Amino acid sequence: MPSIHPFHIPVMGLAFTIDSPLKVAKFGISSVVSLVDDQLLEDMRRIHCKKNQVPYTAIEEHEEDFKARRTTAYLNLLKHLVDQQVSRLKTEPFDGESDICRYFELLPASHPYFLLYKKLEEIPVEERSAIEQELRDFVQPGSIDVNIMTKVDKLNEGKEGEMLPREFSDALSALRGFAQSDVNGSVVFSAGLNPSLYSYASQFQDFYLNDRGELPKQIILKVSDFRSALIQGKFLAKKGLWVSEFRIESGLNCGGHAFATDGFLAGPILQEFKDKRLELTETLFASCQQALVGMGKAELPVGIAPKITYQGGLGTSEEAKFLMHYYGLDGTGWGSPFLLVPEATSVDDDTLDRIIKAKESDFYLSAASPLGVPFNNLRTSSGEDQRKNRIAKDRPGSPCYKKFLVSNTEFTDKPICTASRQYQHLQVKANKEGSLPAAKLQAILEKDCLCEGLGAAALLSEGEMPRRNLSAVTICPGPNLTYFKQLYSLIEMVGHIYGKVKLPIDPNRPHVFVKELQLYIKYVQNELHASRNSLHPKNITYFKKFFDNLHGGIAYYRSLWEENQLGNFSMFEKCSATLDLLHSRFSSMIPEEAPI
Repeated sequence: MPSIHPFHIPVMGLAFTIDSPLKVAKFGISSVVSLVDDQLLEDMRRIHCKKNQVPYTAIEEHEEDFKARRTTAYLNLLKHLVDQQVSRLKTEPFDGESDICRYFELLPASHPYFLLYKKLEEIPVEERSAIEQELRDFVQPGSIDVNIMTKVDKLNEGKEGEMLPREFSDALSALRGFAQSDVNGSVVFSAGLNPSLYSYASQFQDFYLNDRGELPKQIILKVSDFRSALIQGKFLAKKGLWVSEFRIESGLNCGGHAFATDGFLAGPILQEFKDKRLELTETLFASCQQALVGMGKAELPVGIAPKITYQGGLGTSEEAKFLMHYYGLDGTGWGSPFLLVPEATSVDDDTLDRIIKAKESDFYLSAASPLGVPFNNLRTSSGEDQRKNRIAKDRPGSPCYKKFLVSNTEFTDKPICTASRQYQHLQVKANKEGSLPAAKLQAILEKDCLCEGLGAAALLSEGEMPRRNLSAVTICPGPNLTYFKQLYSLIEMVGHIYGKVKLPIDPNRPHVFVKELQLYIKYVQNELHASRNSLHPKNITYFKKFFDNLHGGIAYYRSLWEENQLGNFSMFEKCSATLDLLHSRFSSMIPEEAPI
């Protein structure tokens, strides 16, 4: 079925969209659930079973394949409850206050079924039955989609300490749990290509066409540029796996982990997808069909094409409409603003208050992630308070219970997490012995436990205390959230997305393209500062490419602004001047003998 709404709510953290389908799917809105934390999935299943009087039997960690089974059980519960919600909604009266009325009021003003719903106001009650029945027949839920961060894929041990086969790793277990569930949704693969994970997907029939010509489960790739989309899409296509959607995400103007490009900006990236969309479709279609024929499986229908969507920093309906129209997008993703919509996401009251009170400088790109990837963070979060308090008490680091991000073997035979108390204690000890530069120690102590911090909010918002009383919350909003300064209802936020209402956001908020450019200039400025003592040939090549791409992006935007009159261009000109100064500084840092 086609999407009811041309926007979706992307995955946010581990907890913030963990039960969003229960809040928004009945209104036709699709959202994405993180599958990283099986403990959190199990806790939320227990909570929602109790709230909805559904029998609950715990799946314990000592049981066989518990990670996948927990995932399947939670997703099946979501589907069961959403199906119940939709069934009830379809029986409600069109009285202007019921959920079925909200369903249609949430649609875009130009949607044919919004217009049909509005016609009810002009028709006598005794003559409404035919239209009301047509409206009821139209109702369908939003998709229950899931996210697997491909790089979070720890190998696991069995009961006796033996290493389990590859299919019991974290990511493959999560995929198996989704594939074996009753959910007819999509899995979003983010953070790049994982060959083992992608190959494993080919073992599940639900990723191939069924007897009705449908894909019961679909694949979405979150990508940063066209090259990544083509490489990953071809890898999957050669296994007969079709990519139903490419979600282009800004490298820096997004929440969570930030995968910065080498200075490639969103506008030029979207332009390349626009120019090469047919090439991408035809290449993947041919490769996928060839694989399906060789496997003896049902072939794809002629004319099938992947959707192309964008997410990262959108803040106004005008921006969304322009991107949809100019680049021919099929949809957009709106993440961080929905953190301020309690009807859509799970954020505890204390964290909501901290977000609303935060200044623009409190939203920053940190080194908090044990993955070594830049991470969008909030300086005033309770998670940051906890991290600093631990350092002040001379006990830096976190107890490491969940171990989703263990990877370091610098001091130990078994991998440990760089945010763990064990690792940071060993690093502090090394510093006291004089073998560790102070700057490096500071970067190490900035690492924080994302496993606990990103999962606590959902439990707290349900009035429950997380396991072991680890209640500090790490929040990972995109920089765009600083411009939204109050709580909003679902109908207000969706109305804002469609231009039916205008939320009171900061009037000084820059255009989505300008904001991303500002973030990239700040990013390269910090990178130059880190390399201030010396530039190696590899660094010189990197920075030259980075500056060339940023200058190219500014030239592209100048042309775009002249053609489309998107608004005041003065911020771009200011960015351009700043970039010129940085480029000049970079040139002065290059040794005379170094080739450019």
